Amino acid sequence: MLKFEYLTKQMLQVKYSQRQRYRGSVVITDDPRLTAAGMLAETFAGLRAKLAPTFAAHGIAPLEFEVLLRLARSPEQRLRMTDLAAQAGMSTSGVTRIVDRLERSGTVRRETCPSDRRSSFAVLTEAGARRLAVILPDHLADIDRWFTSILRPGQLAALLDALQVIRNTVRPGATAGTSGPACAAADVSASADSGDHSAGEVISSG
Repeated sequence: MLKFEYLTKQMLQVKYSQRQRYRGSVVITDDPRLTAAGMLAETFAGLRAKLAPTFAAHGIAPLEFEVLLRLARSPEQRLRMTDLAAQAGMSTSGVTRIVDRLERSGTVRRETCPSDRRSSFAVLTEAGARRLAVILPDHLADIDRWFTSILRPGQLAALLDALQVIRNTVRPGATAGTSGPACAAADVSASADSGDHSAGEVISSG
């Protein structure tokens, strides 16, 4: 039988006094794996809601901020478009639309790979770096208030270790392109000598 216990006006907890049988199958609702997955999902949703007001105040969408931040933290502040999509867990078309918007705002530019003209990179511009510099102090304050400061150092370290193990299993593409730009330095130099303004040349001069 179902036993109901009101926790708050908005929250209802359902307890099962025994395993419920439905259409011949056994439904187990008190499995700790459900609790683990549920708490992770609730924590992520709650943290995302707490971070959202800062993004709104700065007039930037969370995914746009994520793209800028991922570029800023990448070698030479650029990523191949396919790697950027993999890191953000988005489709190629989805990340293309975001980069299009950022390109129009002047915070990101596209560059081609001299050794493979079919490939393109998203590159953080100086304007993009300045944009991040304005947003990050408020964003970091939110992270500290709602996440890092409420854990002891040992708890935070253990949590980060555990999250990395899970992330590497369920989102192996999250680190795509972090080993460095895919275009060889020799290709960039050869292109620069021929007068072609390659990605490497523009970045090194910017």
